[in-house]
Amino acid sequence: MAQTTETPARTPDGPAPRTPRAPRTPRFHRAWFVAAVTFVTIIGAAAFASLPGLLIEPLHDEFDWSRGTIGFAVSVNLALYGLTAPFAAALMDRFGIRRVVAVALTIISVGSLLTVWMTAAWQLVLFWGVLVGLGSGSMALAFAATVTNRWFVARRGLVTGILTAAGASGQLVFLPLLSWLVEHHGWRPAAVTVALAALAVVPFVWLLLRDHPADVGLAPYGGEYAEKPAPVTGAARRAVTVLFKAARTGPFWLLAGTFAICGASTNGLVKTHFVPAAHDHGMPVTAAAGLLAVIGVFDVVGTIASGWFTDRFEARRLLAVYYALRGVSLLFLPMLLAPSVHPPMLFFIVFYGLDWVATVPPTIALCREHYGEDSAIVFGWVLASHQVGAAVVAFAGGVARDVFGSYDVVWYASGALCAAAALMALVIRRTRTGPLPSAGA
Repeated sequence: MAQTTETPARTPDGPAPRTPRAPRTPRFHRAWFVAAVTFVTIIGAAAFASLPGLLIEPLHDEFDWSRGTIGFAVSVNLALYGLTAPFAAALMDRFGIRRVVAVALTIISVGSLLTVWMTAAWQLVLFWGVLVGLGSGSMALAFAATVTNRWFVARRGLVTGILTAAGASGQLVFLPLLSWLVEHHGWRPAAVTVALAALAVVPFVWLLLRDHPADVGLAPYGGEYAEKPAPVTGAARRAVTVLFKAARTGPFWLLAGTFAICGASTNGLVKTHFVPAAHDHGMPVTAAAGLLAVIGVFDVVGTIASGWFTDRFEARRLLAVYYALRGVSLLFLPMLLAPSVHPPMLFFIVFYGLDWVATVPPTIALCREHYGEDSAIVFGWVLASHQVGAAVVAFAGGVARDVFGSYDVVWYASGALCAAAALMALVIRRTRTGPLPSAGA
């Protein structure tokens, strides 16, 4: 729809001031295009998340590193992924989304490529753990939350679900390919593929993404036009200040605790250790990786559906249901592992896939409900707890396998933790959207 202006009237003193132009209201809102670019970006970067579980056995066989040692490198990656996120959200407020995400993708590419020449375990920790961890954390779910908060007022839950599902879509795209490369050509070509995939997305980000609706003269989708805010200086200080304010509220600790268990039971456990655990029971690596890819398929469905539910139902009750169902499924998994894929295992994969990151849209909605404009940074800290939980279990799972000869104790412990998370979610109180309390409150 074209812009309209009023013809200025004349007054005895000359022409009357011109009425300000209303912001454009296009038939197809640019916010959906930005969401699509963000979706493709997250898919391209998701290759790095598909690889750790495929590296454990090849690195153990080639370098004779213990699974605990390899799990430690993965845990560093996961922890930095989370701890970087709140600072990344603040950096996006300071330097813009495009710059932060483009630099992050480049760091991921460099870190993954350098692993090809590593010869010692500390290099795995540095290249994959530190570099890829920092890069991936800088464009983690805080990236999706920032885009959603800036470009959407209506349909935020749905868009959050779609962008969260992008990570699962990336896993779907890359995991079968990476597992085939590892099986037939070794782990190095798989690492190079991850590096090239991350690098290939950089031009899309730089040329097509825009930081704010005001950059193109638009209002957010479903909202009122607002000028682009000035860059926020002191990104690190702001991230820490928001943390201290949020830490004085009960909902923050409940959200952080439930999300830590979410990370422990997904990225830390299943994504990292499902393939080697299935291989322990005689299942080929490619078949186990294919099952993880199927989880990715149903994760897309489950996460988008969760976003739709979040727009319509109480978020804390959704979280309680998700965690309870996940805990039950993990308790049954040790009985389902076998040399071949059978119907009960397929049922677990579908069921677990629908629940994989369905927790993200209601968690972001609760952050927004309790913390208002600071919600993206608060969610960054909540995401940090998610990744710390994932890091602990990624390391503990490898150690448990070395000590007990199986992963059974870790599956059962994670199931019990999910039951605790369901109870914690129900304790989160309801409140109106508002800012964090002031430092002197």
